[in-house]
Amino acid sequence: KNKQIAGGVGAVLAVVATLIGVSYNPPSVEQYTEDMNECALQIKGNLPTTACSPEVAEQAQEIARDSEAVAEATRDADNPNGRDIVYWIQPPAGAEKHDSPRVFHLCEDVSPLREKNVVSGSVTEAYAANAGRITKQITMEQNQCGFETAE
Repeated sequence: KNKQIAGGVGAVLAVVATLIGVSYNPPSVEQYTEDMNECALQIKGNLPTTACSPEVAEQAQEIARDSEAVAEATRDADNPNGRDIVYWIQPPAGAEKHDSPRVFHLCEDVSPLREKNVVSGSVTEAYAANAGRITKQITMEQNQCGFETAE
């Protein structure tokens, strides 16, 4: 009988723990982007990351690294500091982000995005849509997009 009571109490506690852990009001993509931008600014400025948790700080560091890679790859005479706009495949209808991780690209004219519905935005916005990595084909994309490549 004690085992049945303990089992019942355990089940109730499991349900309560699940209900407490579920976010009924998850942050919007806009809030995520705002929080990440603030955290990324602290990282870029070599300041303590008071705006974010260690997990968020780690992702913000990845965003800062990818933002710098995009800026480096997209520098030209018109934009000597590079750009902070990237392109990725649009999530399925009605979804704010992809279920599985995607990559983002330097321009919408690259071969992996041909004949696809494409979204553009900042690197932070791409991460929010689960496009959480820059393509590994940077040189090919620089050529396809008309950006100068490193000699």
